[in-house]
Amino acid sequence: MYNLPYKTKQFFFVLIKLSIVGGAFYFIYHKIASNSVLSFSDFIDFLTKKHIFSLKNVSFLVFLSIFNWFFEILKWKNLVSFVKTIRFKNALEQSLGALTASLFTPNRIGEYGAKAIYYTINLRKRIMLINLLSNVLQMSVTTILGGLGFYFFILEYNPDVNYYKLARFLVILLMAFILIGFGMIKNTFSIKGFSLVKIKYFIADYPKNQLVLGFLFSLVRYAVFSFQFYFLLHLFEVNITYFNAMVIIASMYLIVSVVPSVFIFDVVIKGSVAVYLFSFIQVSELTVLSIITLMWLFNFVLPSVFGSYYVLNFNFPQNDDQI
Repeated sequence: MYNLPYKTKQFFFVLIKLSIVGGAFYFIYHKIASNSVLSFSDFIDFLTKKHIFSLKNVSFLVFLSIFNWFFEILKWKNLVSFVKTIRFKNALEQSLGALTASLFTPNRIGEYGAKAIYYTINLRKRIMLINLLSNVLQMSVTTILGGLGFYFFILEYNPDVNYYKLARFLVILLMAFILIGFGMIKNTFSIKGFSLVKIKYFIADYPKNQLVLGFLFSLVRYAVFSFQFYFLLHLFEVNITYFNAMVIIASMYLIVSVVPSVFIFDVVIKGSVAVYLFSFIQVSELTVLSIITLMWLFNFVLPSVFGSYYVLNFNFPQNDDQI
Protein backbone atom coordinates (compact mmCIF):
# COMPACT_ATOMS: atom_id res chain seq x y z
CA MET A 1 0.00 0.00 0.00
CA TYR A 2 3.05 2.27 0.23
CA ASN A 3 2.95 3.18 -3.49
CA LEU A 4 -0.78 3.87 -3.63
CA PRO A 5 -2.07 7.43 -3.80
CA TYR A 6 -2.97 9.03 -0.47
CA LYS A 7 -6.72 9.05 -1.16
CA THR A 8 -6.62 5.38 -2.10
CA LYS A 9 -4.81 4.57 1.14
CA GLN A 10 -7.43 6.50 3.08
CA PHE A 11 -10.23 4.67 1.28
CA PHE A 12 -8.80 1.25 2.18
CA PHE A 13 -8.14 2.42 5.73
CA VAL A 14 -11.77 3.48 6.19
CA LEU A 15 -12.94 0.24 4.56
CA ILE A 16 -10.90 -1.81 7.02
CA LYS A 17 -12.36 0.07 9.99
CA LEU A 18 -15.90 -0.35 8.67
CA SER A 19 -15.25 -4.06 8.10
CA ILE A 20 -14.08 -4.52 11.69
CA VAL A 21 -17.14 -2.77 13.13
CA GLY A 22 -19.48 -4.47 10.67
CA GLY A 23 -17.97 -7.86 11.49
CA ALA A 24 -18.35 -7.30 15.23
CA PHE A 25 -22.00 -6.26 14.89
CA TYR A 26 -22.75 -9.16 12.56
CA PHE A 27 -21.38 -11.71 15.00
CA ILE A 28 -23.28 -10.11 17.87
CA TYR A 29 -26.50 -10.25 15.84
CA HIS A 30 -25.78 -13.83 14.73
CA LYS A 31 -25.14 -14.95 18.30
CA ILE A 32 -28.35 -13.37 19.58
CA ALA A 33 -30.58 -14.37 16.67
CA SER A 34 -29.22 -17.88 16.08
CA ASN A 35 -28.67 -19.09 19.62
CA SER A 36 -29.46 -22.81 19.55
CA VAL A 37 -29.68 -23.16 23.35
CA LEU A 38 -31.70 -20.02 24.15
CA SER A 39 -33.97 -18.35 21.62
CA PHE A 40 -34.17 -14.58 21.78
CA SER A 41 -37.96 -14.61 22.17
CA ASP A 42 -37.79 -17.05 25.11
CA PHE A 43 -35.03 -14.95 26.64
CA ILE A 44 -37.07 -11.71 26.43
CA ASP A 45 -40.26 -13.40 27.67
CA PHE A 46 -38.43 -14.86 30.65
CA LEU A 47 -36.84 -11.52 31.58
CA THR A 48 -40.21 -9.79 31.31
CA LYS A 49 -41.87 -12.33 33.62
CA LYS A 50 -39.06 -11.89 36.15
CA HIS A 51 -39.34 -8.06 35.93
CA ILE A 52 -35.64 -7.72 35.17
CA PHE A 53 -36.13 -4.68 32.95
CA SER A 54 -36.93 -2.21 35.73
CA LEU A 55 -34.99 1.05 35.59
CA LYS A 56 -33.41 0.33 38.97
CA ASN A 57 -32.14 -3.12 37.97
CA VAL A 58 -30.82 -2.10 34.56
CA SER A 59 -29.13 1.01 35.97
CA PHE A 60 -27.34 -0.98 38.65
CA LEU A 61 -26.23 -3.65 36.17
CA VAL A 62 -24.88 -0.96 33.82
CA PHE A 63 -23.12 0.68 36.78
CA LEU A 64 -21.39 -2.61 37.65
CA SER A 65 -20.32 -3.05 34.02
CA ILE A 66 -18.89 0.48 33.96
CA PHE A 67 -17.14 -0.21 37.25
CA ASN A 68 -15.72 -3.45 35.81
CA TRP A 69 -14.28 -1.74 32.73
CA PHE A 70 -13.15 1.28 34.75
CA PHE A 71 -10.67 -0.93 36.61
CA GLU A 72 -9.63 -2.71 33.42
CA ILE A 73 -8.84 0.69 31.88
CA LEU A 74 -6.96 1.78 35.02
CA LYS A 75 -4.99 -1.46 34.88
CA TRP A 76 -4.02 -0.85 31.26
CA LYS A 77 -3.05 2.77 31.97
CA ASN A 78 -0.90 1.62 34.88
CA LEU A 79 0.82 -1.24 33.05
CA VAL A 80 1.52 0.62 29.81
CA SER A 81 3.14 3.53 31.68
CA PHE A 82 6.27 1.36 31.83
CA VAL A 83 6.92 2.24 28.18
CA LYS A 84 4.76 5.34 27.68
CA THR A 85 2.63 7.54 29.90
CA ILE A 86 -0.93 7.86 28.63
CA ARG A 87 -4.06 9.58 29.88
CA PHE A 88 -7.16 7.77 31.10
CA LYS A 89 -8.93 8.88 27.90
CA ASN A 90 -6.26 7.12 25.80
CA ALA A 91 -6.50 3.96 27.89
CA LEU A 92 -10.29 4.05 27.49
CA GLU A 93 -10.02 4.36 23.72
CA GLN A 94 -7.46 1.57 23.43
CA SER A 95 -9.27 -0.84 25.75
CA LEU A 96 -12.75 -0.47 24.21
CA GLY A 97 -11.45 -0.20 20.65
CA ALA A 98 -9.40 -3.38 21.09
CA LEU A 99 -12.43 -5.16 22.56
CA THR A 100 -14.49 -4.38 19.45
CA ALA A 101 -11.68 -5.40 17.11
CA SER A 102 -11.07 -8.70 18.92
CA LEU A 103 -14.66 -9.65 19.75
CA PHE A 104 -14.88 -12.36 17.09
CA THR A 105 -11.24 -13.54 17.10
CA PRO A 106 -10.20 -16.83 18.76
CA ASN A 107 -9.39 -16.28 22.44
CA ARG A 108 -9.38 -12.51 21.78
CA ILE A 109 -6.04 -12.84 19.96
CA GLY A 110 -6.90 -9.74 17.93
CA GLU A 111 -6.59 -7.61 21.06
CA TYR A 112 -2.80 -7.85 20.92
CA GLY A 113 -2.51 -6.28 17.50
CA ALA A 114 -5.38 -3.86 18.10
CA LYS A 115 -3.72 -2.30 21.14
CA ALA A 116 -0.23 -2.34 19.66
CA ILE A 117 -1.32 -0.41 16.56
CA TYR A 118 -2.09 2.62 18.74
CA TYR A 119 1.68 2.99 19.26
CA THR A 120 4.66 3.65 17.04
CA ILE A 121 6.48 0.68 15.52
CA ASN A 122 9.38 0.80 17.99
CA LEU A 123 6.97 0.31 20.93
CA ARG A 124 4.59 -2.30 19.50
CA LYS A 125 6.39 -5.46 20.59
CA ARG A 126 6.61 -4.19 24.17
CA ILE A 127 2.94 -3.17 24.08
CA MET A 128 2.02 -6.70 23.02
CA LEU A 129 4.08 -8.08 25.91
CA ILE A 130 2.32 -5.72 28.32
CA ASN A 131 -1.05 -6.91 27.01
CA LEU A 132 0.08 -10.50 27.58
CA LEU A 133 1.15 -9.53 31.10
CA SER A 134 -2.22 -7.90 31.72
CA ASN A 135 -4.03 -11.09 30.70
CA VAL A 136 -1.67 -13.21 32.81
CA LEU A 137 -2.47 -11.09 35.88
CA GLN A 138 -6.22 -11.52 35.30
CA MET A 139 -5.75 -15.23 34.67
CA SER A 140 -3.75 -15.53 37.90
CA VAL A 141 -6.65 -14.11 39.89
CA THR A 142 -9.08 -16.45 38.08
CA THR A 143 -6.85 -19.46 38.76
CA ILE A 144 -6.21 -18.70 42.44
CA LEU A 145 -9.81 -17.89 43.35
CA GLY A 146 -11.16 -20.53 40.97
CA GLY A 147 -8.95 -23.19 42.53
CA LEU A 148 -10.23 -22.30 45.98
CA GLY A 149 -13.81 -22.24 44.73
CA PHE A 150 -13.49 -25.60 43.01
CA TYR A 151 -11.98 -27.12 46.16
CA PHE A 152 -14.97 -26.01 48.23
CA PHE A 153 -17.32 -27.08 45.43
CA ILE A 154 -16.00 -30.66 45.56
CA LEU A 155 -16.23 -30.69 49.36
CA GLU A 156 -19.78 -29.35 49.37
CA TYR A 157 -21.39 -31.13 46.42
CA ASN A 158 -19.15 -34.18 45.85
CA PRO A 159 -19.64 -34.24 42.05
CA ASP A 160 -19.31 -37.48 40.12
CA VAL A 161 -15.83 -36.91 38.70
CA ASN A 162 -14.35 -39.15 36.04
CA TYR A 163 -11.00 -39.70 37.72
CA TYR A 164 -9.55 -41.44 34.66
CA LYS A 165 -10.16 -38.36 32.52
CA LEU A 166 -8.93 -36.12 35.33
CA ALA A 167 -5.73 -38.13 35.65
CA ARG A 168 -5.24 -38.03 31.88
CA PHE A 169 -5.71 -34.26 31.92
CA LEU A 170 -3.16 -33.85 34.73
CA VAL A 171 -0.66 -36.02 32.85
CA ILE A 172 -1.11 -33.89 29.72
CA LEU A 173 -0.72 -30.76 31.84
CA LEU A 174 2.47 -32.13 33.41
CA MET A 175 3.86 -32.97 29.96
CA ALA A 176 3.04 -29.45 28.82
CA PHE A 177 5.01 -27.98 31.74
CA ILE A 178 7.93 -30.29 30.95
CA LEU A 179 7.90 -29.17 27.31
CA ILE A 180 7.73 -25.53 28.41
CA GLY A 181 10.69 -26.11 30.73
CA PHE A 182 12.63 -27.80 27.93
CA GLY A 183 11.72 -24.93 25.62
CA MET A 184 13.03 -22.42 28.16
CA ILE A 185 16.34 -24.26 28.32
CA LYS A 186 16.63 -24.39 24.53
CA ASN A 187 15.14 -20.90 24.07
CA THR A 188 12.70 -22.30 21.50
CA PHE A 189 9.33 -22.17 23.23
CA SER A 190 7.20 -19.09 22.69
CA ILE A 191 3.88 -17.57 23.81
CA LYS A 192 2.03 -15.27 21.41
CA GLY A 193 5.20 -15.20 19.30
CA PHE A 194 7.54 -14.23 22.17
CA SER A 195 10.19 -16.56 23.55
CA LEU A 196 9.85 -17.42 27.23
CA VAL A 197 13.34 -16.07 27.86
CA LYS A 198 12.36 -12.70 26.39
CA ILE A 199 9.17 -12.70 28.47
CA LYS A 200 11.12 -13.65 31.60
CA TYR A 201 13.59 -10.78 31.17
CA PHE A 202 10.78 -8.35 30.34
CA ILE A 203 8.89 -9.23 33.54
CA ALA A 204 12.10 -9.16 35.59
CA ASP A 205 12.72 -5.56 34.48
CA TYR A 206 9.11 -4.54 35.03
CA PRO A 207 8.52 -2.27 38.07
CA LYS A 208 7.21 -4.49 40.85
CA ASN A 209 4.89 -1.83 42.24
CA GLN A 210 3.12 -1.63 38.88
CA LEU A 211 2.75 -5.42 38.80
CA VAL A 212 1.26 -5.42 42.29
CA LEU A 213 -1.12 -2.61 41.36
CA GLY A 214 -2.08 -4.46 38.16
CA PHE A 215 -2.83 -7.59 40.20
CA LEU A 216 -5.00 -5.57 42.60
CA PHE A 217 -6.93 -4.05 39.70
CA SER A 218 -7.47 -7.56 38.34
CA LEU A 219 -8.70 -8.69 41.75
CA VAL A 220 -11.17 -5.80 42.01
CA ARG A 221 -12.44 -6.52 38.48
CA TYR A 222 -13.02 -10.15 39.45
CA ALA A 223 -14.90 -9.07 42.56
CA VAL A 224 -17.09 -6.72 40.53
CA PHE A 225 -18.18 -9.05 37.72
CA SER A 226 -18.59 -12.04 40.07
CA PHE A 227 -20.82 -9.88 42.30
CA GLN A 228 -22.75 -8.85 39.20
CA PHE A 229 -23.39 -12.56 38.53
CA TYR A 230 -24.56 -13.01 42.13
CA PHE A 231 -26.83 -9.97 41.84
CA LEU A 232 -28.45 -11.50 38.75
CA LEU A 233 -29.00 -14.73 40.68
CA HIS A 234 -30.76 -12.63 43.31
CA LEU A 235 -32.91 -10.93 40.66
CA PHE A 236 -33.95 -14.33 39.32
CA GLU A 237 -34.96 -15.31 42.87
CA VAL A 238 -32.30 -17.97 43.36
CA ASN A 239 -32.05 -18.61 47.10
CA ILE A 240 -28.32 -18.93 47.73
CA THR A 241 -25.80 -17.31 50.06
CA TYR A 242 -23.04 -15.12 48.65
CA PHE A 243 -20.33 -17.61 49.70
CA ASN A 244 -22.05 -20.61 48.09
CA ALA A 245 -22.73 -18.60 44.96
CA MET A 246 -19.08 -17.55 44.74
CA VAL A 247 -17.97 -21.17 45.09
CA ILE A 248 -19.91 -22.07 41.94
CA ILE A 249 -19.15 -18.83 40.07
CA ALA A 250 -15.41 -19.11 40.74
CA SER A 251 -15.43 -22.76 39.64
CA MET A 252 -17.24 -21.81 36.44
CA TYR A 253 -14.77 -19.07 35.51
CA LEU A 254 -11.84 -21.38 36.24
CA ILE A 255 -13.17 -24.12 33.96
CA VAL A 256 -14.15 -21.88 31.04
CA SER A 257 -10.85 -19.99 31.21
CA VAL A 258 -8.94 -23.10 30.12
CA VAL A 259 -11.30 -23.95 27.24
CA PRO A 260 -10.10 -22.46 23.93
CA SER A 261 -12.94 -20.76 22.10
CA VAL A 262 -13.93 -18.14 19.59
CA PHE A 263 -14.82 -15.28 21.91
CA ILE A 264 -18.22 -14.66 20.39
CA PHE A 265 -19.20 -18.21 21.39
CA ASP A 266 -17.78 -17.83 24.89
CA VAL A 267 -21.32 -17.31 26.14
CA VAL A 268 -22.23 -20.82 24.89
CA ILE A 269 -19.28 -22.44 26.67
CA LYS A 270 -19.95 -20.56 29.90
CA GLY A 271 -23.61 -21.50 29.57
CA SER A 272 -23.00 -25.25 29.32
CA VAL A 273 -20.52 -25.26 32.20
CA ALA A 274 -22.73 -23.03 34.36
CA VAL A 275 -25.83 -25.16 33.70
CA TYR A 276 -23.97 -28.22 34.97
CA LEU A 277 -22.52 -26.51 38.05
CA PHE A 278 -25.73 -24.76 39.08
CA SER A 279 -27.72 -27.97 38.61
CA PHE A 280 -26.27 -29.05 41.97
CA ILE A 281 -28.46 -26.42 43.64
CA GLN A 282 -31.46 -27.03 41.34
CA VAL A 283 -31.27 -23.77 39.41
CA SER A 284 -33.19 -24.09 36.15
CA GLU A 285 -31.34 -24.17 32.85
CA LEU A 286 -33.33 -21.21 31.53
CA THR A 287 -32.32 -19.09 34.52
CA VAL A 288 -28.62 -19.92 34.17
CA LEU A 289 -28.55 -19.34 30.41
CA SER A 290 -30.38 -16.03 30.82
CA ILE A 291 -27.87 -14.83 33.41
CA ILE A 292 -24.92 -15.87 31.23
CA THR A 293 -26.43 -14.03 28.27
CA LEU A 294 -27.03 -10.90 30.33
CA MET A 295 -23.44 -10.97 31.62
CA TRP A 296 -22.23 -11.18 28.03
CA LEU A 297 -24.49 -8.36 26.87
CA PHE A 298 -23.59 -5.98 29.70
CA ASN A 299 -19.85 -6.67 29.90
CA PHE A 300 -18.87 -7.28 26.28
CA VAL A 301 -21.58 -6.31 23.81
CA LEU A 302 -22.39 -2.95 25.41
CA PRO A 303 -18.71 -1.87 25.75
CA SER A 304 -18.00 -3.06 22.20
CA VAL A 305 -20.78 -0.79 20.91
CA PHE A 306 -18.97 2.19 22.45
CA GLY A 307 -15.67 0.71 21.27
CA SER A 308 -16.91 0.81 17.67
CA TYR A 309 -16.82 4.63 17.89
CA TYR A 310 -13.11 4.49 18.71
CA VAL A 311 -12.45 2.00 15.92
CA LEU A 312 -14.14 4.24 13.36
CA ASN A 313 -12.23 7.30 14.61
CA PHE A 314 -8.88 5.54 14.87
CA ASN A 315 -5.80 7.16 13.35
CA PHE A 316 -2.22 5.96 13.40
CA PRO A 317 0.25 7.77 15.68
CA GLN A 318 1.32 11.11 14.20
CA ASN A 319 4.94 10.10 13.77
CA ASP A 320 3.94 6.78 12.19
CA ASP A 321 2.41 7.38 8.76
CA GLN A 322 2.42 3.75 7.68
CA ILE A 323 -0.85 2.10 6.68
